[in-house]
Amino acid sequence: MNVLFLAQRVPYPPNRGDKITTWRIVERLQRAHRVRIVAFAHDAGDEKAAGELRAKGFEVATFAPSPRWRSLPLLLGSTPLTLGVYGSRALEVEVDRVIGDTDLAYAYSSSMGAFFLRHDVPRVMHFAELDSDKWRQYAQMSSFPLSWVYRREWRTLRGFETELAHAVDENVFCTPLEQAIFQREIPGASSLVMRNGVDLAHYQPSEATREPALLVFVGVMNYYPNVEGIAWFCREILPEVQRRVPGAKLAIVGSHPTDEVKALAKLPGVEVTGFVDDPRTYLARAAVSVAPLRIARGIQNKVLEAMAMGLALVGTRSATQGVEGEHGRDFLVAESAAEQVEAVCALLADAQRARELGRRARAFVEANYDWEVCLRPLDQLLEKHGKKR
Repeated sequence: MNVLFLAQRVPYPPNRGDKITTWRIVERLQRAHRVRIVAFAHDAGDEKAAGELRAKGFEVATFAPSPRWRSLPLLLGSTPLTLGVYGSRALEVEVDRVIGDTDLAYAYSSSMGAFFLRHDVPRVMHFAELDSDKWRQYAQMSSFPLSWVYRREWRTLRGFETELAHAVDENVFCTPLEQAIFQREIPGASSLVMRNGVDLAHYQPSEATREPALLVFVGVMNYYPNVEGIAWFCREILPEVQRRVPGAKLAIVGSHPTDEVKALAKLPGVEVTGFVDDPRTYLARAAVSVAPLRIARGIQNKVLEAMAMGLALVGTRSATQGVEGEHGRDFLVAESAAEQVEAVCALLADAQRARELGRRARAFVEANYDWEVCLRPLDQLLEKHGKKR
């Protein structure tokens, strides 16, 4: 079967949330099918990754995204800014050229679904979560004029998502919660759940001695929910943790830190690493992983990876709701700053409790988030919707 895969970013290497998922999908597809990838390349690293994918046997065509400022005139109309940012006439021409030889087209993110919307081939839309709902959350957390821009994006993108969802053969979500939101907001469109997984061979509990007062946060550090969440943690939570647990430190691990994130390194006990070759080195050293996200949907890979490493995790409801675990058994949920302080300090004060929580976390992801099991619905999708030659 010939599969056309459309992605906002080159789906390799698996070093950030969307690339982890898209790499796993295309790797699974390639086992039995011919896979042609059409994707945006955001930098030289993406172009290098495209070359690595070609060496693995994939057909890959890459295109540069438009400068963000070019989407600003869309504010005068009713088109989502997202479709301007991820718009490309050259990419559209490439899709038009190859789609006639396609047995199934698979788009990851609604902006990529725009490129196959008008074509009459079997189509799968992998939303993971509704992007419009993210903009709704941004609007609630922001003041004017950004709140107006975000609210407009929520409404216009929701309209486009509705059109797209009803046009395709199947819509895919990463958790039952995301599917429930979809079914409520866009009723009548077919959908299924295909969970994200975690590489259990790559992320394994470490035998290294954990530093008793080291906290860790891992994520791409120019992504607004990560920036907002860790800034809140550093300013509202960490000082009280350090007052109760002298010597407590926090490592913020991830590429592309913004100026706001870099400034956090001036706070006592805070390290901002920027890009590191292997974040597992920090996950192996830390006593507790924190996920203080206040804007989040879907499955947070940072949560699954910490749990797979056997690391005790404290997260907000937003960060943990996509992982179908249980508070107190698999991780600790702490919503307010005061609750975060209590949960983190309790684990730092009781290393045995932290180790036990980490052991249960590992057992939980082993039982529920093996990629081989999580991606079984993909095989069923192709069997059900792909063209039969």
